[in-house]
Amino acid sequence: MPTSKPGSRPRRVRETPARRLPRPAIYKPLYETTYGYAVAADSLAFMRELPDDCIDLVVTSPPFALKRKKEYGNVDADTYADWFMPFAYEIYRVLKPTGSFVVDLGGTWNQGHPTRSVYQYQLLIRLAERFCFAQEFFWHNPAKLPSPAEWVTVRRIRVTDAVNTVWWLSKTEYPKADNRRVLRPYSESMKQLIQNGYRAKLRPSGWDISKKFQKDLGGSIPHNLLQISNTQSNNQYLRLCKEHGVKPHPARFPTAVPEFFIKFLTEPGDLVLDCFAGSNATGEAAEAQARHWIAVELSEQYLAASRFRFGEQLRLL
Repeated sequence: MPTSKPGSRPRRVRETPARRLPRPAIYKPLYETTYGYAVAADSLAFMRELPDDCIDLVVTSPPFALKRKKEYGNVDADTYADWFMPFAYEIYRVLKPTGSFVVDLGGTWNQGHPTRSVYQYQLLIRLAERFCFAQEFFWHNPAKLPSPAEWVTVRRIRVTDAVNTVWWLSKTEYPKADNRRVLRPYSESMKQLIQNGYRAKLRPSGWDISKKFQKDLGGSIPHNLLQISNTQSNNQYLRLCKEHGVKPHPARFPTAVPEFFIKFLTEPGDLVLDCFAGSNATGEAAEAQARHWIAVELSEQYLAASRFRFGEQLRLL
């Protein structure tokens, strides 16, 4: 609690939107900002303390089922679905009826063979027993290095694996969503078509292209292939980690990935949860979009470093 001199008036703790969020009493945040807070905790135990129907969006990138063990921990592909489902049950419970659950999963290869594991699809089938499967997305990282080296650069019998699957699931069939919030800029050819007009006709495919096709709607509807390079090398987070001699999280995803789904599936003032927060890219994206957020990460070391993503809005607790 803030202290004050004898006879002086006590200083008031600044009330921020973050202080009005669901906050289990047994967990003390590591830091908070204007819109959210971060907790170093086991996310399964933390979510069990949250009330029902309180979260608008869960967007997360859990540890992948990689064959090579990582320092942040990862689970074998054979047991991945069984490991993840208890988290999924809690996510389902805390989501609002209009809420969504977005999970980013990278693929893996079968040990010693040039064949792929299907663990992401096994997990999807399990998730679809509880959730509605809204749509699949694919995150293409054009900057991805050729891997696995044995099959791609040595034997040359496979191509670079540069796409992650991203499952969008929901609690009901009609979750909150509006693709007008994520429109892409029109291409030059589309701008010319809108300006010069288009002759309405029936295409060979059977599509009836009407005069409405040339109406300016502010942008084009995005595809479910998200092309986002993971090439950040000198952003604020990495720069401050280096200045303070802190090791950054080794498996960061660019803020543009959670940003897309935050814009698409929530409105300002909604609450976003990342239950495998890592370097808290989700919290940074939510803060920038005036969404409330809660970040839960098991490693206090990684979560402490994630505070570098926030400037004047940061409050250490």
